[in-house]
Amino acid sequence: MSTATLSSKFGIGLEDGDNRQQIMNAYASRPWLTCLHTHVGSQGCPLDLIVAGIAKTFALAQEINEALGRKQITTLDIGGGLPVNFESDLVTPSFADYVAALRAGVPGLFSGEFRIVTEFGRSVLAKAGFMLARVEYTKEQGGHPIAITHAGAQVATRTVFMPEMWKIRVSALDGKARPKSGPRIAQDVAGPCCFAGDVVAHARALPLLEPGDFVMLHDTAAYYFSTPFVYNSLPAITVYGVSGPDQDLSFTVMQQEHALL
Repeated sequence: MSTATLSSKFGIGLEDGDNRQQIMNAYASRPWLTCLHTHVGSQGCPLDLIVAGIAKTFALAQEINEALGRKQITTLDIGGGLPVNFESDLVTPSFADYVAALRAGVPGLFSGEFRIVTEFGRSVLAKAGFMLARVEYTKEQGGHPIAITHAGAQVATRTVFMPEMWKIRVSALDGKARPKSGPRIAQDVAGPCCFAGDVVAHARALPLLEPGDFVMLHDTAAYYFSTPFVYNSLPAITVYGVSGPDQDLSFTVMQQEHALL
């Protein structure tokens, strides 16, 4: 999942071969090139790693402008960056933490020398949404409870294929979408796709789920229902927008369930 390894398919490695000189040559021969872009990564990347990547880009921009004898690079795109805390409702690291780390590690970024562009996505959107899926049926296999739901790899692809790196919170709700109570029992919460690994939560301690209950998958407004996986021709799910005070909520259909071709 990483976009920032030494052998990544993304970007141009400044330390490889004569890449640095080739970049310098590209800007020298193309005066219309006025921006440098970096995207170290986000989920799983500590702030010091993100800042180090931005610092290298900042230094390269200054180097190119100095070599050309003109301020050709005017804009730095520092990518997305901020990871999301999927363990709780706490937003950490915060945007203030990110700014503080940038001020300490790349103070020149705030000098006004370059226009700065950011591409925050996951860190802005993830906690703004959740998925609610009905429990279709339950079973016990080898003494292990399993709840089969309508939310699996088609809407939670990364969690299914990399469950330890993309573990999300799951809440058990009754048939009226109220929090379930009762003893917590380790159980799998599985999806509808026809392969055994289609499980969004492995051995998760929850009140025992029953047919007709719901499961709520938290923090899924980024890289989940927005990037559906067309498996078994399962349709893209309906998405609702919610607004207003708690006492007078209004719902708007943002995306109607539809087949993906």
